[in-house]
Amino acid sequence: MSFSGNIFLVGPMGVGKTTIGRVLAEQLSLEFFDSDREIEASTGADIPWIFDVEGESGFRIRETRMIEQLTAKNNIVLATGGGAVGAKENREWLKARGIVVYLRAPISQQVERTGRDKSRPLLQIPNPEQKIRELMKIREPLYQEVADIMVDTHHRNPKTVSQEICRQLDKGLGKISESEV
Repeated sequence: MSFSGNIFLVGPMGVGKTTIGRVLAEQLSLEFFDSDREIEASTGADIPWIFDVEGESGFRIRETRMIEQLTAKNNIVLATGGGAVGAKENREWLKARGIVVYLRAPISQQVERTGRDKSRPLLQIPNPEQKIRELMKIREPLYQEVADIMVDTHHRNPKTVSQEICRQLDKGLGKISESEV
């Protein structure tokens, strides 16, 4: 299959944006980017360090710059950080420059997938589930605001989710074409 354009994945931590993004990019012959990895590569520091030194506000400034740069590219799949939708300009760039796919999962899956991950600064607290619930109350309306497509990732493997995204793109937008297999 081939697709011309940009696909931006949004959603909370632990839904599989990076893993699904890689599979989707390969399936559609597009280049893959992860905004968090690009921030780390450009700064030479990991995200927990950035949070420690600059705080969340410093990280969000870097994130907004990176989202602006990455959404200006062509023919990519971009996995965004869970909080990227918090900035109005990020939401505007995502909506204007590509197809936005909101990957959803129940809070139980988010907790399970993020529970042992020390690279998520916002969850390094005594009750990460409560924090995830608080973040979802704020971010859920923003994910829905930017989404062209919504796909549930719960109990589904990345290839199945990628295929579902392609089906919805094909059905709703008519932009996917079969290439020689």
